[in-house]
Parts: sequence; C-alpha cells; structure tokens
Amino acid sequence: MTIKMQPIGFIKNNRTEIEDDNWGEVISEIELTPEIITESLAGIEDFSHLEIIFYMDQVALEKAIAQHRHPRNNTKLPKLGTFAQRHKNRPNTIGLTTVNLIERKERIIYVKGLDAIDGTPVLDIKPVMIEFLPKGKIVQPDWTKEIMKSYW
Repeated sequence: MTIKMQPIGFIKNNRTEIEDDNWGEVISEIELTPEIITESLAGIEDFSHLEIIFYMDQVALEKAIAQHRHPRNNTKLPKLGTFAQRHKNRPNTIGLTTVNLIERKERIIYVKGLDAIDGTPVLDIKPVMIEFLPKGKIVQPDWTKEIMKSYW
C-alpha cells in the first residue's frame, strides 16, 4: 500500500536544531501552502488549542525505524519500544503536538509550544475539543515526569 500526502503548510520559528527540551515558549507560525484555500482556516480562531500533525522530515532515514531503547538513551530508565515513547526516530516520522493558538492572520496561524523545527511540513491541523479528550484518568509511568520536566 502506498500512502501519499502533501503538506498543507510549513512551520516557521527560531528553532533550527533538533533538541529535546525548552519548547514551551517557542512561538511558531504555520502558513498554508498556495494549494490550500484561506477559508480552510475560517473559525479556527474560536479555539484555544490545536493539534498539529507534522512530518519530521529531518530525521535520518536510517534512524526512522521501530526500536527498543532507553528513553533519551538514559540507561537509568527502562528499555522501551518505540510505541511506548514519543521520540522522533519513528518508522513514519510523524509528529503530533497540542499547542496554544495565539492568533490567525489570513493564511497564517501563530501557535505556542510546537516542538517542531523551522521548515517542518505540516500534514494537518485539528481543533482541540473537550469531547475528543480522553475520558477518565490518564495513567503514565513515573519516569515520564523526569524526562519531561524541562521539555516545555
């Protein structure tokens, strides 16, 4: 099976290097590609948060595989599979982040907290709605709190 996608926009921000921390204050703009009509953003400004789905195109192909490794290669943490982590080296190099929407200006949206570097292609934008949030308590292992303390 072949799946083909085209970017709907591209990310512009001041982060040019792939880094693990300090994404919380990053302001990014996403400008739609010429093929996408401006009106596709109509009403988006009524939402406080968006889910941004993006293609991590700068991950080295030889690293884009399912793995079994320690998060951040820290041997003090348990060895886990790719799908029990959120690292960038994934088989399809797809990223997903929930961001704060700052504003919309015509074909551009400005968001805060997007952990993707400058030039990254955007595959989709979805509004966050309470009805789509998880029902019940979210459970995660304690080690995640340690590695995420400086991420945002």
